[in-house]
Amino acid sequence: MPTTAYTDITLPELQQLRQQPHTAIIDVRDEWEFDEFNLGGLNVPLPDIRARKAELLPYQTLIVICTNGVRSRVAAKDLLRQAEFQHKTIYHLHGGIIEAVD
Repeated sequence: MPTTAYTDITLPELQQLRQQPHTAIIDVRDEWEFDEFNLGGLNVPLPDIRARKAELLPYQTLIVICTNGVRSRVAAKDLLRQAEFQHKTIYHLHGGIIEAVD
């Protein structure tokens, strides 16, 4: 049965999950934002998420992040609409990385 929803996680949960095999952090902020501060992972800006989906397919678990959780929520929902991602585990960093900057 395909996954139809993503799971909201916290920053400490992200730090644990990122250690799992076949897991990628997908930062959907613009390149300049990623360059300014990031938690690692792949920088795939939200407008490019569909065009660059081939880069995400090798991973079983995707953790989608952004500054405050808005763009990453859009990205998580968009990925789940695509057949290739419906059997993957998708997490969304609730509240975004803004908490990590404090």
